[in-house]
Amino acid sequence: MVSLQPSATVILRDLGRLGSLVACTKYCIEVCPEIAATDKIIVADSWTAQSEQISAAKPDLVIASVPYQEKALAEILKSGARFLGLAPKSLADIYADIAAIAGIMGARGEGLAVIHQMENAIQAVRSRTRLLSRPRVFCEEWGKPLIASQFWVAELVEAAGGDFIGKPGAQIPFQEVESAAPEVLIAAWCGAGDRVPLEKIAHGRNWENIPAVKKGCVWCIRDEYLNTPAPTLLRGLHALAAAIHPECFPQADGLRCIDATP
Repeated sequence: MVSLQPSATVILRDLGRLGSLVACTKYCIEVCPEIAATDKIIVADSWTAQSEQISAAKPDLVIASVPYQEKALAEILKSGARFLGLAPKSLADIYADIAAIAGIMGARGEGLAVIHQMENAIQAVRSRTRLLSRPRVFCEEWGKPLIASQFWVAELVEAAGGDFIGKPGAQIPFQEVESAAPEVLIAAWCGAGDRVPLEKIAHGRNWENIPAVKKGCVWCIRDEYLNTPAPTLLRGLHALAAAIHPECFPQADGLRCIDATP
């Protein structure tokens, strides 16, 4: 197996099938650090795939996931390996992807267990927030242009007790966010880890009058916790719950508030 995206690698790990992995990306090591101690071949990701690298690993299957480039897909196909391409939009799609990989790996039981664990964890948080107030939440996956987080993040925001502002995955004008008056601002920029400049978000966009900025409810959540469509999202869920309802949920791993910004 060659994995060209961290989400596929996380799924393989949680299925107990990392031993089948012969090559992955450097980004996979960031979410599955245990790979660093192995002899896996490091290859380019779904966006910059190179056929020669894939062919050298001699895989039975290549798994890639969005985002893609057309030329990267051509490189994957040029390698001649069997190819599974994933493009999830919702939590249901992510569950289906886990089931598909589990089926290919002969791990259907393990796949069902992973899916049920995710469903149960999300339902547990949803039950705790069901009777709470529902603050307006804007969650962004990129800052310039301003892009709202994906649909599965909107689902997690709802489970964590918030109302998601904007169209998931779409570009949105700064003024539209300001007009929506979010009470919580959350940034999880793709590829930025936990290094989002929260001060610039709060004060570099003329957002000083937004309720979230006035109250200091401006947060960064680690990129991989919200942008990796895999069981890693449960960490993102707990971070969302702590940001949206800090009175009910403890500080979570991967969550940073503007007050803590140097």
